[in-house]
Amino acid sequence: MTAELTPAKRTALAWVEANAERLSRDHMEIWHLHEPSWREYKSAAWYVERLRAEGFEVEPGSAGMPTALCATWENGSGGPTICCYAEYDAVVGSSQEAVPYRKPREGVHPYAAGHTDPHSALGLGGLTGALAMQAAMKEHNIAGRIKFFGEPAEKMCGSKPIHASHGYYDDIDALISFHPTSLPDLSNTVIWETHCGCYWSKVYTFESVDPETWGSAGERKGSQNSHAIARAPAALDAMCLMYTTTKYTKENMLPHRGSWTLNEAILNGGFATADNLPPRYSQIQYAWRCPSIEMAEAIERVLDNNAEHVADLTHCQVKSEWVTKTRPGMANNALAEITYSNFELVGPPKFSDEAKEFGREMIRNLGYEAPEEPFPEILEQLVDPKEGEAILRAQIPSWQKNYTSDDYTDMTWHTPTVRLYVGRAALKNPAPGVKVPHWCHCALGGVPGAMDPMFLTAGKVIATTGLELMESPEALARCKAEFDERTGGGIGGSKWIPPLLGKNAPAPIHFPWPEYVETVRGAEWVMPTPPAQD
Repeated sequence: MTAELTPAKRTALAWVEANAERLSRDHMEIWHLHEPSWREYKSAAWYVERLRAEGFEVEPGSAGMPTALCATWENGSGGPTICCYAEYDAVVGSSQEAVPYRKPREGVHPYAAGHTDPHSALGLGGLTGALAMQAAMKEHNIAGRIKFFGEPAEKMCGSKPIHASHGYYDDIDALISFHPTSLPDLSNTVIWETHCGCYWSKVYTFESVDPETWGSAGERKGSQNSHAIARAPAALDAMCLMYTTTKYTKENMLPHRGSWTLNEAILNGGFATADNLPPRYSQIQYAWRCPSIEMAEAIERVLDNNAEHVADLTHCQVKSEWVTKTRPGMANNALAEITYSNFELVGPPKFSDEAKEFGREMIRNLGYEAPEEPFPEILEQLVDPKEGEAILRAQIPSWQKNYTSDDYTDMTWHTPTVRLYVGRAALKNPAPGVKVPHWCHCALGGVPGAMDPMFLTAGKVIATTGLELMESPEALARCKAEFDERTGGGIGGSKWIPPLLGKNAPAPIHFPWPEYVETVRGAEWVMPTPPAQD
């Protein structure tokens, strides 16, 4: 049943249309910053300045995260608190200009960060919804409070478990989580029951503290120097052994069923020259995605065991530190129904001829004949949530309750939450068995005609849903009743899962994540910019 178009909702929709050009420019500003996880300094500062200019009270660096923020705006008193948020981290290795052919961004390393999903548009969708809601609340004197978060490092599922552990979500009455669709058949819909699962990540640090005590090292005698005697294997060998040992044992961590993955990244490889001195320090990060906490714990046990053994073999000390540890997502059917009814009111995005011609040109540049419709038709169609649930369940085992990963799931344990998907412009596969290259997705993220319809539609759905919850106490009460039932009494209830990182967890900002630096050569990334090629 389509939601009612109230005067307040009409005002919010009109506000979005009136401000569409400005919001489009805002999106491009964030897209051009393309900062990676935990290092989104300029992007976060932009949101702080913008929200303050719109009358919000803003706490920068919330929960000890330098690139996070918590903003609030209240009209009157006694109304509910509705929450939405921005993400703005880009992905290392995804550098691409907004052109219909492969071309990394100029002035940075070819493998510097770029927006993939893109989070630049995700953030503007959340901001559009918050500001449209605010305009309608002012115009129609609606009591309520908007709480808006800047959430860094989503690609590491980073900030939301930290915010949750510090209690930032405990005073929210309902939350609308928007994401550009990553599931083509669920392009314009809300998740009904099967939300994202767990994402856990650890960094293992190996240190060669006392290499001289290595049993085979021998002594320096006579004319022998340090280059003539055996050295301890040390930190670089520990990291390499951790890498290979985990590759061998990955097959034995869990049964070959259910959608689980394990990936690694080497953060540093020894901090030493190729000399006879033992490398003293190395780090490797592991990240694993799986449907349940029990499966995540099984993977962790194998990783910890591997780390202890390779440290013994290489004469190192080892310590592990959490990057993140998310809970599986929890559904709220009542809020899903309310949000989808407002989606029906707003309608799906419609992409411009400019965007479609850009898509056709990309396909021609790939060497294929371009169709009249370069984007899948479903990107401009609504999908009923229950039909979407059936599509999703058809490809996973019946026992599996959660699928894929995203850190919004930590929010679901603190307030009724809906997961909103809106279709983002993406190419059809140009021929049977041919995959669209990654750079095509990144290029479309910088084309206003391809991104604006998606995030402006999301903003409209967020605003109209939030206003309905503010104007209809009965609707909000249904959402809260379901939340209390699923958690066994709300926050702290008998079926409630507390933040897995514990209370007031520290943010993992001290690791050597890629970032930009100022040198005598100018602004560069940790991966230095190579010289221009003729």
